[in-house]
Amino acid sequence: MRLRHADGTTVHLGYCTNVHPAEDLPGVVAQLDTYAVAVRRALGVDRLGLGLWLAAPVAAALAADPAARRRLCHELTARGLEVVTLNGFPYAAFQAPVVKGAVYHPDWTTPQRSAYTLDLARVLADLLPDDAVRGSISTLPLAWRSPWDAGRAATARRRLDALAEGLAAVQRETGRVIRVGFEPEPGCLVESTGQAREVFSDMDTDRLGICLDLAHLACAWERPADALAGLRAAGLPVVKVQVSAAIEAPDPAGGSEALRRFVEPRFLHQTRAAGVCGAADPADPAYAADDLDAAFDARLPGAWRVHYHVPLHAPPEPPLRSTVPVLREALAALFAGRVAGCDHLDVETYTWGVLPEARRPRGDAELAAGIAAELAFARDELTALGLADGGGVGAPGPRAAEGVPS
Repeated sequence: MRLRHADGTTVHLGYCTNVHPAEDLPGVVAQLDTYAVAVRRALGVDRLGLGLWLAAPVAAALAADPAARRRLCHELTARGLEVVTLNGFPYAAFQAPVVKGAVYHPDWTTPQRSAYTLDLARVLADLLPDDAVRGSISTLPLAWRSPWDAGRAATARRRLDALAEGLAAVQRETGRVIRVGFEPEPGCLVESTGQAREVFSDMDTDRLGICLDLAHLACAWERPADALAGLRAAGLPVVKVQVSAAIEAPDPAGGSEALRRFVEPRFLHQTRAAGVCGAADPADPAYAADDLDAAFDARLPGAWRVHYHVPLHAPPEPPLRSTVPVLREALAALFAGRVAGCDHLDVETYTWGVLPEARRPRGDAELAAGIAAELAFARDELTALGLADGGGVGAPGPRAAEGVPS
């Protein structure tokens, strides 16, 4: 979907497909019909944005095959779908039975992470709609916080410099601007915007910046306006925003029975107590645990926020709640002050399949309906801030195709 800010900026809103388990190109195309087309129809829009997730083998195959990229573009356009952003954080197998810390590997000290990200850039350059100003890719904030030393830091620095050079080469070859946003996440080397300012302050900000995940921002107990002001002061562009919400437990002891329903084996659910916002280390074990069950064992003090993306429109049952108020503050700060270049918004609730049983979608149709409801929620929040329906996106252009259901 496209919305229009008062300053004339087109804001792209879509949903991230890392909620789906496809690991090859036929699977990616199949999910378009199973979910994305159904979501678009439920929303009643002519064009739906996708934050496409392509596992590393798929990205490599597409990057090496221009004809395959054209075919994928054909499949998207014919279904009324568009892609301006890719999620390059998970490398592969993101919906495996157990993911946990594997999602942080390979990291930015490895050639595999560099190659994957540049493959995505080459693919995205050909998927972008003709009238899109630029594309974006989100990626992990270098690595998990340990092990880390000066040697690994120097290696990662070289890889970021090479990434900027590679993105410049993609622009020379294709004429399309692709930017990469590093996404602060609990437990990683960079989990707060304050750490982002320290680590990324001297990188090429024409092509590299920050992907701001609003659930992660909430888990760091950061105030959105202050976080964004700090990024602006440091000259770090917000390349992309993931519109997401975490779990908040105002009284973890009183809500322990409800919280324990969210303990599950697939993903890490890093937990941060309120006191972490004043700690020198955002992963201080006095206030932080690397998974929800560990937080119970550690008996973290005060209110908790849990890195568990919950549906935007359907908060957990009391006494738990979601961090949607933080989301609202962040969107207001973003679009009231207009963070330059912040025009890609992705709803990223990848945890539908691991929600407590009573809240889990039963079948593909219910999942598609849930995703559509989240997007409608996000659209309503943005229109309440003064963004308007972007209207038609014009004729599909030379990439359009016939013969695929819309």
